[in-house]
Amino acid sequence: MLIVDSHQDLAWNMLTFGRDYTRPVEETRRLEAGGQTPLRNGDSLLGWPEYQRGQIGVIFATLFAAPMRSKSGDWDKLTYADTHEAHSSYSAQLDAYHRLIDDHPDKFQLVQTLQDLEAVLNAWGGDQDEDPPVGLVILMEGAEGVRKPDELEEWWGRGVRLIGPAWAGTRFCGGTNEPGPLTSQGFALLEAMNEFGFTLDLTHMDEQAVLQALDVYPGKLVATHCNPLALLKSADSNRFLSDRVLEGLLERDGIIGIPPFNKFLRWGWQESDGREAVSLDVVVNHIDYICQMAGDANHVGIGTDFDGGFGWQSVPHEIDTIADLDKLVPLLGEKGYAQNDIRAIMGDNWLTMLKNTLPESV
Repeated sequence: MLIVDSHQDLAWNMLTFGRDYTRPVEETRRLEAGGQTPLRNGDSLLGWPEYQRGQIGVIFATLFAAPMRSKSGDWDKLTYADTHEAHSSYSAQLDAYHRLIDDHPDKFQLVQTLQDLEAVLNAWGGDQDEDPPVGLVILMEGAEGVRKPDELEEWWGRGVRLIGPAWAGTRFCGGTNEPGPLTSQGFALLEAMNEFGFTLDLTHMDEQAVLQALDVYPGKLVATHCNPLALLKSADSNRFLSDRVLEGLLERDGIIGIPPFNKFLRWGWQESDGREAVSLDVVVNHIDYICQMAGDANHVGIGTDFDGGFGWQSVPHEIDTIADLDKLVPLLGEKGYAQNDIRAIMGDNWLTMLKNTLPESV
């Protein structure tokens, strides 16, 4: 059962902490033990051998940089004060992915086209003597690196296929903890994105902006790593998806990726509460909530956000590495989901979206 993860901040980790994702998780943890990285980002959950063991065949690999006002310290290198710095940071991360692929073509492949995707899927589906490569689909998280709409041609040409206009608030729209609607620049960005065929990631966008985007963006819409607000009692953050937004996404045939992050599974959870306080059953409940609303299992997937500001200390206790995502399979079965539905949730929904949105050629 091939698993697709719709959100991993690999380049941010590579350039910020020097993490090498060709290594096993155990080696990364050993090398970082006693240092500052686990204190800032938790113990890593990701490594190429674990991708193989967990059958993580495709990853949406992000370009991410935070605005200077969110800078966490001198170690937080990938921040920007203006659009030119954002463009430079995002470009450096994209360069890092291309180097990773060039240096390790047996381990990672860039997925820009249907042909690229089929090559990766064939490698995973056939009888091979060697481990198959992991496909990387590039997702721009926060669009401040797009200095003007006509630069989208550059990003498209270099492999970006999904764009989320916000992380925090941007000049395009409100974002997490910084509310606000789409601006005139935001509308212009969406119009230009649609001309190229970018998929719009609604994650982190403020609800006002999301509702506008649902009305005006004719292309594909997804939320790569979001949780349903209704299951997070007393949560007052705009980071989560209200029923109103979920219904709008489902009407537009969208897909929502659920992150197994304890703070997004049980509102108010803190690291001092311990990993045992949250189980994978809660992840299943979040998945099931969307399936019940949709009336099917075709609109939800996995978007871990692993190593994206948190690590081993902040995920359900059954998870040691990303290879343990397959522990969701029997839990979904116990919940009453058929094998075809489980396959859809674990990866096929995202693969269907990619097959419907990727170009045949560059």
